[in-house]
Amino acid sequence: MMTMSPSLPQILDQQALDHQTLELADLIASLQTSTRILHKQDIQTAAEALGQTVWSPAKQPVRLGDDCAAIPDGNGYLLLAAEGIWPQFVERSPWFAGWCAVMVNLSDIAAMGGEAIALVDALWSRSVNDTQLIWAGMQAAAQAYGVPIVGGHTNCHSDYAGLAVAVMGRAQQLITSFAAVPGDALMMVVNMDGAYYGDYPFWNAATEANPQQLRAHLALLPKLAERGLAHAGKDISMGGLAGTLLMLCEASECGAVLNLDQVPRPDGVSWQKWLTSFPSYGFLLSVPPENVLAVAALFKEQNLVCQPVGNVIEGSQVFLQQANAQQFFWDLECALTGFCQAQRKKTHYRKP
Repeated sequence: MMTMSPSLPQILDQQALDHQTLELADLIASLQTSTRILHKQDIQTAAEALGQTVWSPAKQPVRLGDDCAAIPDGNGYLLLAAEGIWPQFVERSPWFAGWCAVMVNLSDIAAMGGEAIALVDALWSRSVNDTQLIWAGMQAAAQAYGVPIVGGHTNCHSDYAGLAVAVMGRAQQLITSFAAVPGDALMMVVNMDGAYYGDYPFWNAATEANPQQLRAHLALLPKLAERGLAHAGKDISMGGLAGTLLMLCEASECGAVLNLDQVPRPDGVSWQKWLTSFPSYGFLLSVPPENVLAVAALFKEQNLVCQPVGNVIEGSQVFLQQANAQQFFWDLECALTGFCQAQRKKTHYRKP
């Protein structure tokens, strides 16, 4: 029996596929050992200490592990969140650290479908002079976003520079991390009109933007929540799109396929860097298929990029896909943050 040898085009196609498969495997290996993702495991200490739910003074349940604590209050919710800033970042870039401390908190409030009310800070420095640029950055962001800093804690006799900011907000309808459903489309929302800030993994689409535009962009998330267009969502945090996807899947106890061919990415930026970058304005949404067009239209009205980047699936495994190659990335049977629908006992720390 005669067998046909593969043609030259078939050989070249197979070689291209093999090359893509190797590149995807290398990318996944780098993500699996990225400290920007692995440091999310520190959150397990909170899950182990506090559990999955606490009770408000009014004896109402408050689920833990979301972008904000959502505390039932009348017909809506009070939202409360806090962020600490990496001390080395405060030392090296005090103005931008001050700006980011405000911005990341406001992003958390928006991710839950809320509007921020006020901020407080905790600031440590070696001297009064060392606080000036930090204050300037915080005040610039607070004024740009229209949310006041109303108090906090200040110490100018510390051995190091440190900064943390907390925010309070309010929401009528919530977007949570706990309600993604298999069959949903994963949609990425991002402001691509920016540039990297120095050599940091921060895509800066905020400091040079028009303040009215910054406020209008955040205001889209409460509209999304009020219209009930998304099942779930999170802001894209310091773990980048890859880390945020893992946290969303863990909270909702589901798996996912992230299709890199659909992920918007700045020209000339590597996948490893982009998938672990904080994008200033970025959200990952779990959207029923029938709502995809409406969600895309809502954000595109403000010239933001909003498009499907994958799907939510059954199970606990997350896969990355590129071209015709799909490979395993992570299994959330082993906890990342430790917060999920049902308290999972399988904690596991991956070593970089």
